Amino acid sequence: MTEEHAETIGLAALGWLCAQDDLLPVFLAASGATISDLQAGLSAPGGPDRALLVAGLDFVLMQDETVIAAAQAQDLRAEKLVMAHALLSGAAQMHWT
Repeated sequence: MTEEHAETIGLAALGWLCAQDDLLPVFLAASGATISDLQAGLSAPGGPDRALLVAGLDFVLMQDETVIAAAQAQDLRAEKLVMAHALLSGAAQMHWT
């Protein structure tokens, strides 16, 4: 997976999350972000703010139901959300030994 593809998946997952009337307020409360923060992060120079994409993916990946729904909305396998999160968060670069 390329970094660009991971960003596209993260952006689509965040878009899906923003369209969920029941989940968006929970995400905002959990992240401490506001609607203005979301708008600023999505329109940041050079593309969407990576930390915002990671936060959105973090939230989506917390529950199986949201993973499945977000993946289905993008017509992706759920594993692709996990891969995008790992790449964007830097976890794909970590070595535990």
